[in-house]
Amino acid sequence: MLSVKQLTRQYGSFTAVDEVSFTIGKGEIVGLLGHNGAGKTTIMKMLSGYLEPNNGSVNIDGLDLASHAKAVQARLGYLPENLPVYPEMTIADYLDYAADLKGFTGTEKSQEISRVIKATDLSAKLLAPIETLSRGFKQRVGVAQAILGSPKILILDEPTNGLDPRQTEQMRVLIKSIAQNATVILSTHIMQEVDALCDRVLIVNGGKLVVDSKLEALRQSDTLHLTTSMSGEDVLMYLNPINGVDNMTRLDSKSSYPDANDYEITINKSDGHHNILASIAKAIIDTGNNLYRLTEVHRDLETVFREVSDPSYQRTEDVETNQQEVSYAA
Repeated sequence: MLSVKQLTRQYGSFTAVDEVSFTIGKGEIVGLLGHNGAGKTTIMKMLSGYLEPNNGSVNIDGLDLASHAKAVQARLGYLPENLPVYPEMTIADYLDYAADLKGFTGTEKSQEISRVIKATDLSAKLLAPIETLSRGFKQRVGVAQAILGSPKILILDEPTNGLDPRQTEQMRVLIKSIAQNATVILSTHIMQEVDALCDRVLIVNGGKLVVDSKLEALRQSDTLHLTTSMSGEDVLMYLNPINGVDNMTRLDSKSSYPDANDYEITINKSDGHHNILASIAKAIIDTGNNLYRLTEVHRDLETVFREVSDPSYQRTEDVETNQQEVSYAA
């Protein structure tokens, strides 16, 4: 559906977007993340055809944007961060104007305007001038114009900005329904928004694409947390030889069990993490020790984002677990 290759945009000597490449299929809702100035908005402007890249290509639904700009843009819906609306217009007038720009006429135009009004719950304010609307209502007007014509690619920059909790939930439902027949690219600073809507995330840092991954894969780590009655000497003897166990670190125990010891275990997932967990559990039980906990450490999206965007960031888990100097290297 969408293919981006080596997309580059420069402003003089400054490279805002540096050889970014990715593909997105139909039905995907993809989160585009990055600090302010990372290049997100520039990427979205190039995808919409608003900005021309210095290098690279954008292909949408089999059409190259540079060669077929009008045909590609007819398949697009775009909500910029700062919506360019006419404040003196009413909502009804603005949507009528937006429908004209998208080539709708007659009955089809009326039906399409009615559809987006219902989808974004704007009927109560149809005749109100846009300048009198709250931030949330203005945002919904922007989404309404973006989904006119049921676009195949929908690009949304901060779509829930200014919405109250009820409106936010309504917007999420709307975006998910649109994604049944379209591709959605969503840029937001709200990590919960990405968790609630997206299956995949692209993270941009310094103009470069540094992460392109499914959310579930991002949350996984190569770390296990083990709580057991097994002593450090026995851990070294019985767990160290297990295939896939790379490193073990003794932690200060926070368990309520008097005989409990806590360990952080680094594993090599090429050996199959389920097999590694099963082998560790079996080794502990076979020696007659108690196994109180054996869990994978999952990272939240905010932690992943900070790790790739800020090299000086120290994971919260490392601070909280108060790791000791004693380690057992495989």
